[in-house]
Amino acid sequence: MSDYLHLRQVCLAAPSLEPAVDAVQGIFGLEPCHRDGNVGKYGLVNALFAFGPAFLEIVAPIDPSAPIRSTAAGRFIERSGGQGGYMAIFDCSDPRERRARAEAMGIRIAHTLDYPHFFGSQLHPVDCRATMLEFDHTIGGEDLDGPYGPAGEHWRDHQRLDLVSGMPAIEIRSPDPADLAAHWGRIMAIEPQTRDDGGCALQFDLGMARIMPAPAGSPERMTTVDVAVPDPDKVLAAAARHGCPVEGDGFFLAGVTLRPVAG
Repeated sequence: MSDYLHLRQVCLAAPSLEPAVDAVQGIFGLEPCHRDGNVGKYGLVNALFAFGPAFLEIVAPIDPSAPIRSTAAGRFIERSGGQGGYMAIFDCSDPRERRARAEAMGIRIAHTLDYPHFFGSQLHPVDCRATMLEFDHTIGGEDLDGPYGPAGEHWRDHQRLDLVSGMPAIEIRSPDPADLAAHWGRIMAIEPQTRDDGGCALQFDLGMARIMPAPAGSPERMTTVDVAVPDPDKVLAAAARHGCPVEGDGFFLAGVTLRPVAG
């Protein structure tokens, strides 16, 4: 098996799950491909959508009326003011090696996910900066049409490439993009690329991360998720009808700007 690193999943945190799920369904025309009961042990409910070979996950507290600090996702929402993506999740060929690499850098392991068909490690978001990073491997997951543990057994039944064909990039904002890119590059064993617009890029075997300048003193956060669709204008019009704030070429939902791009 050759080495690979795929940006396979982005997780967003919402105060309440179903309004966000309804918005994704209405705007993109997709049904959830999986709801994972295992996240209940963290006090959460979730839904995943197949964005081509990648996945958008939304998590929320099981009880929206409970104190927001009762779950890690709720604390993230409180701490961030509802701004920013919760997790960037990578499927890779060597999750244990990547875990050891992170630990050697002094990065704490927040959670270990260990199942017969799936192994992964969530790195502590404070040590990662900007967002939590997770590195996983599903047996057979090197095939993008094959199994992917977090998405359940039937995710391909809900994939609609005529509606959404991919999730080509995430965007991170930092007052020092070169420093954050170098930090992530060390975690991922990738050499960052300098962009002409003052940012940096990390290119993966599937997807990429743009790390762009932010005003001095502002928090580092994941701000944007690009979504490949046939008709970006149609998606933006649907977002406006569903009450999502539209600004420029994207719309705001569950802490981030979802930016439809032609694909």
